[in-house]
Amino acid sequence: MPDTPKASLRQRMGGFAPRLVDYTEHTLFGDVWKGADLGLRDRSLITVAALVAGNRTEQLRFHIPRAVENGVTPAEIVELITHLAFYAGWPAAMPSIAVARELLAPEA
Repeated sequence: MPDTPKASLRQRMGGFAPRLVDYTEHTLFGDVWKGADLGLRDRSLITVAALVAGNRTEQLRFHIPRAVENGVTPAEIVELITHLAFYAGWPAAMPSIAVARELLAPEA
């Protein structure tokens, strides 16, 4: 699992919740993210969409930059959030777009 901008998950939580860290590193970012039937770009789009719909902005801070690394453009992320405003609601879209702006266009 790649390090977050802060300390890695293992550094932050490994001593407190070692099994959760192992599941995250080996199952989630191992088996789940490396499945053969979807590419990383598609998985990132799906993950960001699910996080926006669920109003999970804290997790977006990790997954938006990862989506860009996986080939999703900033314009596509903005469009994804705009599209979901109609399906997940404005209360989910507005904080998500604020996080996206902070991460993708901090000078704007």
